[in-house]
Amino acid sequence: MRIGLNLPHYGALTGPEDITEVSRAAEDMGYDSLWTGDRLLSPVHPRDRYPGGNGEMPAEMNVYLDPLTALSFAAASTRRVRLGTSTLNAGWYPPVLLARTLTTLDVLSAGRLDVGLGLGWSRDEYEAVNVPWEDRGGRLDEILDLLEKIWGGGVVAHEGARYRVPASGIEPKPVQLPRPPVLLAGLQPAALGRVARRADGWLAVGLPLPVLTAMWQKIQTQAEEYGREPGAVRMVQRLNPRLTAGPVGDAQVPARGTLEQIAEYAKRAAADEVFIDLTLTVTGRAQMLDLAGRFLELMRAG
Repeated sequence: MRIGLNLPHYGALTGPEDITEVSRAAEDMGYDSLWTGDRLLSPVHPRDRYPGGNGEMPAEMNVYLDPLTALSFAAASTRRVRLGTSTLNAGWYPPVLLARTLTTLDVLSAGRLDVGLGLGWSRDEYEAVNVPWEDRGGRLDEILDLLEKIWGGGVVAHEGARYRVPASGIEPKPVQLPRPPVLLAGLQPAALGRVARRADGWLAVGLPLPVLTAMWQKIQTQAEEYGREPGAVRMVQRLNPRLTAGPVGDAQVPARGTLEQIAEYAKRAAADEVFIDLTLTVTGRAQMLDLAGRFLELMRAG
């Protein structure tokens, strides 16, 4: 199992030293990857409930740096760790510009990018970027089509339901061939089917283990039905707990619990890769690095 850490780019830690020092320290500790998420604004009167906890967006998300800029900053401070998004809300971005930014990050990191895309959950954020909330799944499929064309080489031309690109050369191409790995988020049947059909991986979250297992088995079964090879899709799981001083009941894990309980859950979930987001707990860089070091030790033990 590969082990990653969420980059400090929202909440209490959003300074340049937070990103550079945590990135370097995580790489030195032996972490395999660094990750960022995507949040645009904090609606005063939200139209949609946050998909977790009590339905209210955590206050830590009121302060949020751009995920790809933060990853670029981390890329310049590291040499080995992979750099991923979990998740980038693809529909907010014009796909040609998105392709250019992702390609730039892959080039400047010497081929270390994992592209994690999702749909988001807030129609307020869609309104703010003037993108329709309706048919966002279809929009994501067309964005994926365009990314593949742009990254595939040769002349790029596209006539779609939402986007048009005149026949053009678009250079450079990513370092990774045939393209950076594309991972997709989602829990609904249509999203799981999209993962099975065309993604390199599923961006999972901290679900009860029976639910997680059932969804993962569905993805694997569907992937085989689409004619894909076993193992073509991997699971990358994000855990963003509020850590507690003492143990909590099993039903609260992994949303809450001790670091030991979170590590035990992660081992039982048996994802191909798991990364921990400590932002909902930490208030300082030293505290984050201490917990990150302890989590890595717990995951390696036993």
